[in-house]
Amino acid sequence: MSDLQIKNICKSYKLENKELKVLDDISISLNSGDFLTVLGPSGCGKSTLLRCICGMETPDKGQILIDGNPIAGIGPERLMVFQDFNQLFPWKTVEENIIFPLKFNNISKNKAELKEIAEEFMDIVHLKKFRNAYPNQLSGGMRQRAAIARSLALNPKVLLMDEPFGALDAQTRAILQKELLLLWKKFNTTIIFITHNVQEAIILGSKIMVLGLMPATVKIEQENTIPYPRMPETKEFMDLWKILYEQLETKRF
Repeated sequence: MSDLQIKNICKSYKLENKELKVLDDISISLNSGDFLTVLGPSGCGKSTLLRCICGMETPDKGQILIDGNPIAGIGPERLMVFQDFNQLFPWKTVEENIIFPLKFNNISKNKAELKEIAEEFMDIVHLKKFRNAYPNQLSGGMRQRAAIARSLALNPKVLLMDEPFGALDAQTRAILQKELLLLWKKFNTTIIFITHNVQEAIILGSKIMVLGLMPATVKIEQENTIPYPRMPETKEFMDLWKILYEQLETKRF
C-alpha cells in the first residue's frame, strides 16, 4: 500500500460565470519516503494540486488517500511550507513558532517537553542561537529553516513544499537544498516539492513529475536514478535535464 495515493482528481473554479478546469484526472502514487519534485509552467495547477493534498481545497472528483484512508480536511499528517517568507507568526519567536503547533495538536502539555522538542529542531536547522529572534529579525533563508523545523517537529507523513526556495538568492538556495536532502534522509518523510527550476528538480527529487498547461495533466513521471549528491556537469544529469526541459517546452502553449 502506498503512503500517498492521488486517484483521478479533478478541480475546477468559477471565473466570470465560466468553468475554469485546473486539474484534469491527476493520479500519483508515492511510497513512504519518496521525494517527488513537480515541474510545470506557471498557471498549470501545481499549487492547486498541493492545496488539495493538504486539504485546503476539495477536489471535484477523485480521491486522496493516506495509508489507504481518505483524507478529511487539513490534518497534521500533511503540512505545507510556502514560498512566502511571512508564514511564521510575526509576534512569536523562533522557539515559540515551533512550540505553538505542537501545543495546538496536543503533542504534549508539558512545557519542558515542548521546549525540548523545539530545541532539537532548532539545532537541526541551525537556529539555536536565534531562538529568541522574531521573524522580522531573520533572513529569508532563516525564516524558511524555521518554517521547515516547525513542520518537521510534528512528524508529518507528507511534507508539501510550494516553491519554498524560489525567492532566495542562488547561494542560499543551494545551501538549503543540501540541508533539505539531509533532513529528508534523516526523517524519511514523503516530500512533494514544487519548483520552476529543472536543475533543482533533478538535484532533489527521487521522482520527478511534469504537469502540462491548464488544465493540468501528468505529462511525464520519471524515476531519478542519478546517485546523490547530483552534479549538474555530469552526462546523466544533463541527459535528464534535456528530457524534462523538452517536456516543459512542448506544453508551454
